[in-house]
Amino acid sequence: MSPENKGTAQLTAAMVLSGTLGVFVVESGASPFDVVFFRVLFGTLALGGYVVARGWLRDHGFTPRTLGLAVLGGVFIVFNWVLLFQSYENTSISVATVVYHTQPFYVVLLGALLFRERLTAARTGWIAVAFAGLVLVSGVGPGDFAGGGAYPAGIGQALLAALLYGLSTLVTKRVTGVRPHLVALVQVLVGIPLLLPFADFGALSGTGTGWAWLAGLGVVHTGLMYVLMYAAYARLPTSKIAVLAFVYPAVAMAVDWAVYGHHIGLVQALGVPLIVTASLRVTLARSRAAAPAPRTAAHAPEAASRPATRAASGV
Repeated sequence: MSPENKGTAQLTAAMVLSGTLGVFVVESGASPFDVVFFRVLFGTLALGGYVVARGWLRDHGFTPRTLGLAVLGGVFIVFNWVLLFQSYENTSISVATVVYHTQPFYVVLLGALLFRERLTAARTGWIAVAFAGLVLVSGVGPGDFAGGGAYPAGIGQALLAALLYGLSTLVTKRVTGVRPHLVALVQVLVGIPLLLPFADFGALSGTGTGWAWLAGLGVVHTGLMYVLMYAAYARLPTSKIAVLAFVYPAVAMAVDWAVYGHHIGLVQALGVPLIVTASLRVTLARSRAAAPAPRTAAHAPEAASRPATRAASGV
């Protein structure tokens, strides 16, 4: 098997795993804060064990600055997960996942706002197309605001989760010379003390099989999934990564329908191709603009992180 084919298989597997994440969250029966706390706890054990086994803690490459940036990115990542999982409760896995996939547009907008990155007319147009698709996918009408408005609140939570992920991407891509596995390990590790005050251990005393779902979120959807993704990123061009990223929402929607009978309506479905097309155009345009010269890319150190490509999943 060629390196690119192997990378394609690895990233496809990682995105399929991402698509099943919502079921693990719902079936655990735990609150979003508890789910994320145990995800980072089990994820730290799984990812940390892999990093130690590979001997990557030696010569890790962190400086005080890059470690601080990794920690800040971890804060954004952890609360991004909390908001996304809350959105599952208030909308559905399908709707929350598609809305959450507006992440690439936040990366572009935040880059322009915070770091003076160039925002072209074409990118602005594609972002407008994406948010037109978002309006269709959300399906929010006046009646949804009655009775507390849980559904529009869930849409807002998914959007805010995407915004936090965009912030994490912008911060993390400034961490260079460090293996992405180590950056990810720092980001899940920081979630343990961050979420400990919010964890309700009493509510989990009778969880039963819920513990297996929580462990799966850490071991499978954090440890294994990240290892597969980072191995794939080293073998694939950005264009293929961008395309394969949409395996995640496709699987999430299929699983949500198969397990819970949830599906988006016809009008909502019209918004999906708008978001997908706009996301691909914006992502690929950013990648071409940021791509190093071929000579530089060919000699980039293996340890250098590729945080920008983490937007391919966001989970």
